[in-house]
Amino acid sequence: MTSLQHFFYQLTHEIYKVSTTLFKVLIPAIICVKILEELGLVYYIGLAISPLMQWVGLPESMGLVWATTIFTNIYAGLIILANTPLDTPLTIAQASILGTMMLLAHALPVEAAIARKAGISLWITLLVRVGGGLLLGILLNVLYSSGDYFATPAHSLLHFEVSTDTSLVGWAKDQIVGLFIILAVISVLLFTLKILRILRIEKLIAIALRPFLKVLGISQQATSLTLIGITLGLSFGGGLLINEAQNGKIAARDVFTSIMLLNLLHSLIEDTLLILMIGADFYTIFWGRLIFAVTVIFIMTRLLDLLSEENRQRFFYRSVVKNSPG
Repeated sequence: MTSLQHFFYQLTHEIYKVSTTLFKVLIPAIICVKILEELGLVYYIGLAISPLMQWVGLPESMGLVWATTIFTNIYAGLIILANTPLDTPLTIAQASILGTMMLLAHALPVEAAIARKAGISLWITLLVRVGGGLLLGILLNVLYSSGDYFATPAHSLLHFEVSTDTSLVGWAKDQIVGLFIILAVISVLLFTLKILRILRIEKLIAIALRPFLKVLGISQQATSLTLIGITLGLSFGGGLLINEAQNGKIAARDVFTSIMLLNLLHSLIEDTLLILMIGADFYTIFWGRLIFAVTVIFIMTRLLDLLSEENRQRFFYRSVVKNSPG
């Protein structure tokens, strides 16, 4: 098998694996949303979340998109977004705000469990991710509104025309079209990621981020694992950090700082590419997210220094060293 054949064989295998895994989540999510819609509950969910959406300058219906993202993943949020009718298209500013909130708070049942296994308190994870997403959304809305920045319509690659057929069969056809679009997005995304890895872009990003980690006081032992999580994902970096923490190779304080940073800043390449699909501004969702994450964790670690180690481990984190009484 030639190198080119091997490349496309691996790519096809990855597309199949990722797609089947995601569709197991997406399809039930679509059906649940349809049931909620038919029962009229979507309106009430939107009504409950609408005040939050007003704070960040988004239509009320985007509350369901963010809620879906929080409980499932970004892909599920995107397909709900593609199925949400809007009177007017989202502007670049709105797409950037929504995208940033999705980047900071998504897949919490899974990713919060990873953080918890690393010894991080559940409440602090939820506060930082959901609260952080909302806070950054508010800040961006104030910034964009102050100068009417990015007020032009966003060009979403996920947009597709929904048929006028309101029957159940028509709805099913629309969902199939949407799933094929998601499959195409996954294919393009995975292809792009493989090219970026060949070009060693991840290595360059890791080198650029090292000074930020040093500012946060993350130890040398935890730096490499944190960089893996930032570039590849929380599951990768978090899993490695958990293993090292359980073996007593990384202090609980370092694990806390690293995991909290990964909560806000992980899968920097893949997730950024995904959110670009909805027409968001790159500088906002990449540099804005990075600067916000580093700033929040810097402030948090400095506040943590004011507490005794006993209170830190009581309220924020605990040691997960195997056979440790902590």
